[in-house]
Amino acid sequence: MIITVLFRWFTINGYLVFLFASLLPTPVDAGDSPNLVFILADDMGYGDIQAYHPKSKIPTPNLNRLAHEGMRFTDAHAPSAVCTPTRYGLLTGRYCWRSRLKRGVLNGYSDHLIQEDRLTLPRFLKGHGYHTGVVGKWHLGLDFHRLSNHEDIDYTQAVRWGPNDFGFEYSYIIPASLDFPPYVYLENQQVTGLPDKRQAKQPFPAYLREGPIGSDFVMEDCLDQLTDKAVGFLEQNSESENPFFLYMPLTAPHKPVLPHARFKGHTNLGPYGDFIVQCDAIVGRVLEALDALNLKGNTMVVFSSDNGSFMRRLNDSSVEDHVDDESAQAYRADRHTSNGPLRGTKGDVWEAGHRVPFLVRFPGSIKAGSACQQTICLTDYYATVAQLIDRDIPSAAGEDSFSFLSLLHAPETDHHRPPVIHHSGAGMFAIRDGRWKLVLGSGSGGREQPRGKAFEKPFALFDLKADLSEKVNLIESHSEVAELLERQFWRIHERGHSR
Repeated sequence: MIITVLFRWFTINGYLVFLFASLLPTPVDAGDSPNLVFILADDMGYGDIQAYHPKSKIPTPNLNRLAHEGMRFTDAHAPSAVCTPTRYGLLTGRYCWRSRLKRGVLNGYSDHLIQEDRLTLPRFLKGHGYHTGVVGKWHLGLDFHRLSNHEDIDYTQAVRWGPNDFGFEYSYIIPASLDFPPYVYLENQQVTGLPDKRQAKQPFPAYLREGPIGSDFVMEDCLDQLTDKAVGFLEQNSESENPFFLYMPLTAPHKPVLPHARFKGHTNLGPYGDFIVQCDAIVGRVLEALDALNLKGNTMVVFSSDNGSFMRRLNDSSVEDHVDDESAQAYRADRHTSNGPLRGTKGDVWEAGHRVPFLVRFPGSIKAGSACQQTICLTDYYATVAQLIDRDIPSAAGEDSFSFLSLLHAPETDHHRPPVIHHSGAGMFAIRDGRWKLVLGSGSGGREQPRGKAFEKPFALFDLKADLSEKVNLIESHSEVAELLERQFWRIHERGHSR
């Protein structure tokens, strides 16, 4: 196969040097390769979708449709309990804690996180004949043209090391979460409306930080704008001989909780419940577009979330944030609990932090209405797609990605995946292998008290098959299991890869 060598020039200490960027296969005939759509919600909990929580009081007919027409994974995990690291893991097939970001997230002004020479998933697919596009929340850093400090930016200049540099032919994004300035759209790395005013700080749940806002940016219209662009990408590529990959990272239901006026009052659960309804409607628009364009039969659609919900429960028309309401931790079937029966919340190493909904529809390949109970991680999407199109991942890419393609055809197949490493917002680790989960620290590593410290004992061991809510610590009675898991963790951690 012909190899194309890409170089980039940049400056270090005043010297102009070039960087070997990547080895990418030259585009080849994609043949009958399927189209790919990945919709990633922002902070949607395991219990927010009726297909996962039948007694949910929030209607999610379109997500239910995905589950009815495809497969529902019940043991899928984000590689992190917060957003930036999960996005890194999804697009690289590599745990983010192997990068320079060891805890927390980036902000809207952060420089790029993905290494310049990394073979990302969009680079990989583009090299194999795919048209690639991203529409939504980026949150992986952009190199704005800075004049002095982080807010003194020349917005007329295109950003460097954005989505187009990492393999996306088309991009329409916001820099980070919708509560992070600068509040601007960027199309193919160029700001579409120069900031001409400032957004004032807003309290929870419509939480916003103060900062510059673009002339064409309206908070309540952001999701509609992104959905229009995503549907436009589908329309533009519907007649192409080449397949496409659309990555659609939503900005919701993450704060600011700002459902559009047409969705307000759709539930009795306040703005968060209404916001979930709006997210579901966005999925509906994408599915309707695929139907109208006759793309359904050859398109694999995946829906998931970057981590668990920041809400613990919604009760009548009240909204209760996870930080101040310890009583909301208990699961009850008579109220909506965003993280279902799981312990903790977004940011935690507990299951609510990283166990996420994961729905896959691929007509003709996946049995409608099926479910899979085996453990997967969002980093595994890279290897799954590679196997789906019958292409090999180079050894230096997708270090923590394992194909689950066989599970789509036979969910009961014995899936020999090495242990999954979980990572909390504050840098706490856990390792999961089969029924066993070992937390390598003394607390949640996130928001639930006690937060504890990484690698500080006592550790916690849970049998998730018998105790999904992580109530009983078995570290003393099953010390040999804990010791084995700890050795496995350090082996995966230290060698730089698990694949």
